[in-house]
Amino acid sequence: MGILDDARALTEGGPLCDACLGRVFADRSYGLTNAERGRSLRVAAALEDDDEPEDVDPADCWVCEGLCGQFDEWAERAAATVDGSEDEADAVEFETYQVGTRTPPLVEENEALLREMADLPEDAGEPFKSEFNREVGKRFGRLTDTTVDFGRPDVQFVLDIEDDTVETEVNSAFVYGRYRKLVRDIPQTEWPCRECDGSGRQGRQACDHCGGSGYLYEDSVEGLSAPVVRDVMDGVEALFHGAGREDVDALMLETGRPFVIEIKEPRRRDVDVDRLEGDINAFADGKVEVEGLRLAEHDMVERVKGLDASKTYRAEVEFDADVSAEALSEAVETLSGSTIEQYTPHRVDHRRASLTRTRHVYDASAEHVDARHATVEIHGEGGLYIKELVSGDEGRTDPSLADLLGVSAVVTALDVLAVEGEDEPFEREEFFR
Repeated sequence: MGILDDARALTEGGPLCDACLGRVFADRSYGLTNAERGRSLRVAAALEDDDEPEDVDPADCWVCEGLCGQFDEWAERAAATVDGSEDEADAVEFETYQVGTRTPPLVEENEALLREMADLPEDAGEPFKSEFNREVGKRFGRLTDTTVDFGRPDVQFVLDIEDDTVETEVNSAFVYGRYRKLVRDIPQTEWPCRECDGSGRQGRQACDHCGGSGYLYEDSVEGLSAPVVRDVMDGVEALFHGAGREDVDALMLETGRPFVIEIKEPRRRDVDVDRLEGDINAFADGKVEVEGLRLAEHDMVERVKGLDASKTYRAEVEFDADVSAEALSEAVETLSGSTIEQYTPHRVDHRRASLTRTRHVYDASAEHVDARHATVEIHGEGGLYIKELVSGDEGRTDPSLADLLGVSAVVTALDVLAVEGEDEPFEREEFFR
């Protein structure tokens, strides 16, 4: 049998609209809608049979039961959920979209029966769902002047035909930048009080441990930045993702540390990042400052959290016995380029697995301040514990500055000067919008 014979067989089971007829042959020819395929086949068969081609209204079609005549309606309903036409406060800014469909079981059964009746393979052409997604999606794109994205679009719609609903999901927006932490005793992320689980209360009383705030620290880098982004982008929640983190008592200076702020369900995406940068810095009031803000793609979160990065530190060191400039220079020269074995430090063994980690010191230098004090700079592999590299941590770190000098040594102040990718920069263009 030829394609026209197949088309005739398909139409013998009852009224069949052009789209449902053409959908069975969706893999034939290009540049046509299924409705155009179906109409062409119907006309070609009529010409060959010297008959008048039949016109079938989708409302009379026994397969789709009129759904192929509702593409425009469903596109308009989807647009209404994000364009603010029903409520201006519900308007959502977006550039990309994706449409999905939950097909009624009866239509799926009709599709299978249609092919069975014409003795055609059950997977001939394409399923109803694919056509509905595409045809509604094309119309939605024209209505909103936006672009379909089959990866991770700004908004996604699920058309539940049986329930007669449009489910709308607004995907997160992402802002990348680098932060500097300019005062000590500020954690990177909010630190809920462990005594009251962040509630601020113990029974009917305010929590004594946190003073009723629910947090161990009044400020954090997250708290001084993420709420500003959330408000500007009109989202429901902000999540802070950092490229590692520095100790609470350490500063983050110079290059700053890469971070991404993720905004859940944003209604605004097209924001002025220069103005946003200024807003954050004004709100942080000299405690934290950000720079280089850019709108990012969702996979920048994984990059920031997973890219191998080296760190440069400056540590103020105090010795418990006199150390000469020559001895300090020799010890630091030994550390430079060395491989360090660090067993999980005492100060973090409650939240880190107990194991020995191997890390590398790329470069080290020191300034001898006086016999009991020095300033040390270390450029090392990510994950290198600097305080323990200086103190030795009771032998858990080998080698260490203290062991090489034969004196006790402690870090009295620590600054992070640089956080950079080991093999490539964090700021690759394909990760930005």
